Amino acid sequence: MTQPQSQKSKSQSLAAVAETDAPKVRYIDIEPDQAGQRIDNFLRTALKGAPKSLIYRLLRKGEVRVNKKRIKPEYKLQGGDTVRIAPVRLPEKGEAAPVSDSLLSHLESAVIFEDDRLMVLNKPSGLAVHGGSGVSLGLIEAVRKLRPDARFLELVHRLDRDTSGCIMIAKKRSMLRVLHEALRERKVTKIYQALVVGRWESRHKRIDAPLLRAEVRSGERFVKVDAEGKASVTDYKVLRRFGELATLVEARPKTGRTHQIRVHCQFTGHPIVGDIKYTADEDNQQFRDLGFRRLMLHAAGLVVSLPQGEKFEVSAPLDSALTDLLDKL
Repeated sequence: MTQPQSQKSKSQSLAAVAETDAPKVRYIDIEPDQAGQRIDNFLRTALKGAPKSLIYRLLRKGEVRVNKKRIKPEYKLQGGDTVRIAPVRLPEKGEAAPVSDSLLSHLESAVIFEDDRLMVLNKPSGLAVHGGSGVSLGLIEAVRKLRPDARFLELVHRLDRDTSGCIMIAKKRSMLRVLHEALRERKVTKIYQALVVGRWESRHKRIDAPLLRAEVRSGERFVKVDAEGKASVTDYKVLRRFGELATLVEARPKTGRTHQIRVHCQFTGHPIVGDIKYTADEDNQQFRDLGFRRLMLHAAGLVVSLPQGEKFEVSAPLDSALTDLLDKL
């Protein structure tokens, strides 16, 4: 049967929209002022909202090429380069991302404390704490799928996407208020572990160096030590040395600035292993060859002083695969 004209034209228009909206190959010519930027960092801007895992998968499979050639994530762009990006569909704003059974299973095993007021998880590296800026799936969205009957679930604080370890999720609004007040009054002690490059000599060291947010011409944001920055203090303690190669340190930030531990480590001359923003490519490559393929920063513990005088303490162990790598060092 022939479609009515209006229905037929409607179908054609929908097909045209679908074709228009379909992802297409993109070619981007690199301007001189973009030179020197790593391809993986460039793709984070070019593919807004793309998870880091997707960017590295595109590079690994050769679906991103420079001058028709496969390149590695550490490749630095040159003026005049042509970047080809294969068709890739990113989640639309507000679109619910599916949560895999494997992720839910992993998060269930990552719960290190839970009662009717609070949940604490050992967050895996590579998972953002929440959706935003085009990222539709984060830890909190996944936890809401993990606990579908919970009436209230909200993040108490944040961790960088590539940092693993202790993160608190309030299950009651009253607990969220209590913990936010404790954070404001600095009644929460955050304990981190970091594997840093080289031999850290001082067993105990306080870094008191103001931090300032900055931005390069490409739009990439970073933090640097600057006299005009905000007061920032971190206490460090050596946990384990691996000759001249690396040192495992404990870090206790006394202030809560963006990238504070990472930048203070860089400032001492001992940047964190796997930090693609603040650590030299050659250092990261050396540790990648040894099996370290992530930012080696871990939120190992929390101590919270609660209003009734209670002291809440929780700790998260390092992944067994990482402890095995450390033992091999």
